[in-house]
Amino acid sequence: MKTEKRNKNGKNRLTRIMRSLHRDIGFILIGLTIIYSLSGILLIYRDTGFLKKEREITQTIAPNLEAEELASILHMRNFKVVRTDGNMLFFNNGQYNRENGLVEYTSRELPAWLNKMNSLHKTSTRSPLHWLGIIYGILLFFMAISSLWMFKSGTGLFRRGIILTASGAAVVLVIIFV
Repeated sequence: MKTEKRNKNGKNRLTRIMRSLHRDIGFILIGLTIIYSLSGILLIYRDTGFLKKEREITQTIAPNLEAEELASILHMRNFKVVRTDGNMLFFNNGQYNRENGLVEYTSRELPAWLNKMNSLHKTSTRSPLHWLGIIYGILLFFMAISSLWMFKSGTGLFRRGIILTASGAAVVLVIIFV
């Protein structure tokens, strides 16, 4: 008889559904979070040379460019002119011939698989990967809300959960406004 009352009670059915969804979505998020966190950790070391391979690049661009224009065209961070010698401009990892526009430089790049993983952190709305970020955010939001159904309201654990939730929100607000 008790099971009949529980099944007819909408609150218990909603609690069961929320717990099931929380569990199943939680397992999906574990996989997404593992990959996302590992790629984020590796993203920290992208400029250190860790896991990078060198590639020699030779190309012809517009002649008679200034150093700032050259850095912009080559998309080089930390571009620094070492010296100039006539029509030749030598920079930190290459050289540029101002007369004919020939540029030769060494590029250090991450392996393709790691570049793909890092692109998860730098998506724009033009990339189809931005939908993964949106879905991931929605699922995380659902997990936060559905966790309120994990404990019966009125219990000490539920009150503790509400206090910790409010504390987390307060920390973020302090960080934003201070």
